[in-house]
Amino acid sequence: MDLSGRIPFHVGIIMDGNGRWAELRGLPRIEGHRRGAERVREVIDVSIELGIQCLTLYAFSTENWQRPKEEVSMLMRLLEIYLRNEFENLKRKNVVFRAIGETWRLPENIQSLIGQTEQSTSGNKGLKLVAALSYSGRSEIIRAIKKAMKSGKDPLELNEEEFDAYLDTAGLPHPDLIIRTSGERRLSNFLLWQAAYAELYFSETLWPDFDRDEFMLAIQDFQGRVRRYGRISLRNNAS
Repeated sequence: MDLSGRIPFHVGIIMDGNGRWAELRGLPRIEGHRRGAERVREVIDVSIELGIQCLTLYAFSTENWQRPKEEVSMLMRLLEIYLRNEFENLKRKNVVFRAIGETWRLPENIQSLIGQTEQSTSGNKGLKLVAALSYSGRSEIIRAIKKAMKSGKDPLELNEEEFDAYLDTAGLPHPDLIIRTSGERRLSNFLLWQAAYAELYFSETLWPDFDRDEFMLAIQDFQGRVRRYGRISLRNNAS
């Protein structure tokens, strides 16, 4: 597959379809989540290979807390296992790890693991891996407004660039491409402010089956887009 065109600087992925993947195979839903966690490793490796600078993964939304307690408990256990198992790999691969969202709602052991991973990888210079955990785009915007007001900033004088500094993603570029798997065509409260000019790619593939080739197809599709940002494209002017 020819990917000689421009590579998105920041890719966000809504990893959807784990439960359906399992149900279609007569397996417990948690098995789909296990397979989905394994897929994360491959997507990280491809991102590094392609030179993507930032990868944000929508791993657990605030709405997901409403799922059955047993499923939420197993998801937290999987998250703990992933962070423990991938800790050394992330450091070895020069990945910078960061978590965004209402992380204080997560179990204390996971909060501790997140803190350790963030601190231990903070000096790395490679891919920025952002995990959206207990995350809500609407909540993030409201919290950013409250942070700005608490800091003494007059909301009437706040511009977009200054507002960015109060978001969970402060210091990160806005996503160029957002991918959603499983055939659903909505953002589901993911990076609502940051996604204003992101290109959107919807894959019919369920997340546990979203492999290297599927990821490459999404990047190839992105390379065919003309990003105008509200302006008339140079391509149109030339015609």
